[in-house]
Parts: sequence; C-alpha cells; structure tokens
Amino acid sequence: MKAIIYCRVSTQKSSQETSLTRQKHELTALAERYQMDVVDIIEEKASGYDIEREGVFKLLDLFSEHKADCLLIQDETRLGRGNTKIALFHQLDKLEILIYTAIHDGKLEVSESDSMVLKIVGVVEEYQRRIHNMKIKRGMKRAVEQGYEPAKNLKNIEHAPGRSRKEFPIEEVIRLREKKLTFEEIATTLNGLGFHVSKATVHRRYREYHNT
Repeated sequence: MKAIIYCRVSTQKSSQETSLTRQKHELTALAERYQMDVVDIIEEKASGYDIEREGVFKLLDLFSEHKADCLLIQDETRLGRGNTKIALFHQLDKLEILIYTAIHDGKLEVSESDSMVLKIVGVVEEYQRRIHNMKIKRGMKRAVEQGYEPAKNLKNIEHAPGRSRKEFPIEEVIRLREKKLTFEEIATTLNGLGFHVSKATVHRRYREYHNT
C-alpha cells in the first residue's frame, strides 16, 4: 500500500517544530508496522480551519493521480477542524482513500457525529446531482417541444466535450431565446449536448451578440 504522511501544526512558532518532528517519526513508524511504502511526507504550518492549504492541495492531487491510496495522520484534527475536516473527509472518501492515525495505531475511527454528518453530505450531494440531471432533461424536453432539432442544428457535436474554450453555437442560443426559454434552460440544454457553459456565459454572449 502506498501512503502519504501528513503532519500539521497551527502556528509558525519554533516550539512547534518538535511537534512536526514527533508526528513524522510516529507516522513513519506506523507505515513500517503496516508495511506501507511512503510516497511523500507533507509538513505544514497552518490553521486546521483553513481549507486553502498548499499541503492539502498537494495530497489531494497525489491521490487524484492515483500515486497513493492511503493517508497517515497523527489524529483527525491534524487533517482539519470543524467544517474543513468534514469537507476533507468527504473528499477523501469519494477518492476511496484509507486513513490511518497514530492515535488509533490503525484505521481512523470516525466519531458517530462525524459519521452522521458525512452521510447527510453524501445524500445532499447525490440529490444535487439528480436535480442537475433533471434540469438538463427538462431543458432538452422543452427545447424539443419548441421545435429544436439537435441533430439538425448542432454540427460537430462529437468534438464538443472536453473543450477548454467556451465555444457554443450562439445562433442556437438566439433561436431558443426567441422560443421563450430562460437562459438557465438554454445553458442546461447546451450542457446536455456537451457544451459545458454556464447560465452567466450564455447571458453574456447573448448580450454581446445584440450589441454588435
């Protein structure tokens, strides 16, 4: 198993250096006991309530790139505190990352209250995804009912996904707008067709078109 060791203290005081050293020593020993291959050791001096930490970004990148599959921390507060801790727990769970702690001398034992919050966050996220998909289907259905024909009007759609530039057929935006669709419905319709664009961008391009 490939692991990342994450050590954190909350202040820049020199006295905290001993805490970082102790954390690193304990977690290195933990990795050895579980025969883990340590990919990286990340040390950080920052508040646990702050989610914008370079060390956190680095470990999430490493996990997203599948360079490690386990996180070692002294205890859950080293990863974060309050809402930041919950957010990071949720993100790591989505990435299927195992968490081991020195205080448990093994896998992290999430408290009952944190476990309940994580379940609620997961349910909310799932319903947000369903609502988003429903909005896309609704926008598509309304557009088709208004006479919109994607196969006829959108060319080269197979090249649309993954574009870095916000390119989309403005003529179709104009046409759908004339059929009384809202900018949100137009945006969800275009997203359903592979054009990743926001309502604000659609609205802005629509204004630009009429101002030229």
